[in-house]
Amino acid sequence: MSVPRSEPSALSPQARDDALATMQGLGGQAELDVLVVGGGVVGAGVTLDAVTRGLSTGLLEQRDLASGTSSRSSKLVHGGLRYLEMLDFGLVREALGERGLLLTRLAPHLVRPVPFLYPLTHRGWERPYVAAGLTMYDGMARLGDAPAGLPRHRHLSRRSVERIAPDFDPGSLVGAIKYWDCQVDDARLVLTIARSAAAQGAQVATRVKVTGFLREGERVVGVRARDLEHGRDLEVRARVVINAAGVWTDEIQELVGGRGALHVQASKGIHLVVPRDRIRSEAGFIVRTEKSVLFVIPWGRHWIIGTTDTPWDLDKAHPAASRADIDYVLGHVNAILREPLDHSDVEGVYAGLRPLLSGESEPTSRISREHTVVTPVPGLVMIAGGKLTTYRIMGRDAVDAAAHSLSSTLGLTIRSSITDRVPLVGAADWETRSNQRVLLARRSGLHVARIDHLLGRYGGLVDDLLALVASRRPLGLPLEGAEDYLAAEIVYAVTHEGARHLDDVLTRRTRISIETFDRGVSAAPVAAALMAAELGWDDARTAEEVDHYLRRVEAERQSQLMPTDQEADEARVSVRDIV
Repeated sequence: MSVPRSEPSALSPQARDDALATMQGLGGQAELDVLVVGGGVVGAGVTLDAVTRGLSTGLLEQRDLASGTSSRSSKLVHGGLRYLEMLDFGLVREALGERGLLLTRLAPHLVRPVPFLYPLTHRGWERPYVAAGLTMYDGMARLGDAPAGLPRHRHLSRRSVERIAPDFDPGSLVGAIKYWDCQVDDARLVLTIARSAAAQGAQVATRVKVTGFLREGERVVGVRARDLEHGRDLEVRARVVINAAGVWTDEIQELVGGRGALHVQASKGIHLVVPRDRIRSEAGFIVRTEKSVLFVIPWGRHWIIGTTDTPWDLDKAHPAASRADIDYVLGHVNAILREPLDHSDVEGVYAGLRPLLSGESEPTSRISREHTVVTPVPGLVMIAGGKLTTYRIMGRDAVDAAAHSLSSTLGLTIRSSITDRVPLVGAADWETRSNQRVLLARRSGLHVARIDHLLGRYGGLVDDLLALVASRRPLGLPLEGAEDYLAAEIVYAVTHEGARHLDDVLTRRTRISIETFDRGVSAAPVAAALMAAELGWDDARTAEEVDHYLRRVEAERQSQLMPTDQEADEARVSVRDIV
């Protein structure tokens, strides 16, 4: 049986039903101030911004929270060093300010510092050139409203690099510069933003596909949608609809007769995940390539290596990594390692699409990551572009545009954004609970390392997980097949985090699908059984969820053997979403 909505932020099954009932107004008599379409980081950020300004707000997502781009990034919260070379100082400064806010105020439980080495291979000119850029980078970070929260860069000799990163091939290396940025589990950040919005009164519903717009004359006054879970059509009325559909922006524009001012180009980026012990280093790397940059990023007991940056015009829901993509990344990382990696070292592969505002004919690696907000017809705001780090700015700008519409048509006075001062759920008590980690371990019977793991994923909400373990002791055991996670985390994903399907849990609420060599195959039946008890699945439904997940994994493996994008796409789309 599903649990009731025990707290305002809990995205339980009942909370979803309640949200849909509220948005429909129990007969269509009610009207939201703002309805957001799209449950990625931008849509979640828009929702939080709107509801914290006092606007009645709803969010509809066709699939799962962060199921697109927002769960498939490099998982960095950063200013973007390479944009300095493009002289895009405004974007870098803005992103660094947001990095400081997330690290020190908004999500200190999710965002953490990570050191990087910038290798130097030329004597003389390169060190002062790179140092000048990093000096500017560090300086801009200290101009924001929040503390930078990170050390300044420092210079390293070749010998120091060999001590820090013994598996880095010295080759023509003359030294390096060590600098700091931040990382985050992108899907967990999106989920946490959405839960924060729900805690403030926003209505959040996933697995709801927008199929059209409601119109009164030229004005958009809501949407027609289909509840994919229950196979029923519905209407949601709103004074303003904000589209935050990312790479699906053009498709949404078609629903209003193609009247829009944005054209979004999808750029595919793929990442590899390998075990931490395959590369001995205390820091990550950033290395220039002929097209962009290569990141080697510490990720718990793993490394994330990427990325590519190539145009993609095939299936947007399930972008596929080809063998050529994987070979490209392996080739570039092997150029800097003493011991090369091969395909057998790869635990996981994921591909995502960046929604880039299209340029005339420039390569996608040069297209701007800046965002744009437009109002193509009255009552509809569209936002596209941007990057994970600046989601809050994008949310603010989109709601500002909606506020202008609300003020001019209804005479309402809309307050300014306050999201720079609203910590996300889990931020409160995180530091206190971190100080109590040994005491929590003693009380719960869990190892301190387990408490640290939970604190890094849930922050102050660790109390919820520990209460779950205390009430059902077997949930304190490691999940069979993916022992880095507890069984309690699977249950909590359903009762509090909006997970509806096995794929939601293994690929986004946890990262089992990319952190295990079998891609979560052995953990799938165990996780499905835990979910079944909460969602009321019978044996047939549980088996269907497992079967779908196994077929999805096999389709992804096959796609990663294909030499071209077209062939990889054909292999991957052979298994669609379960609903």
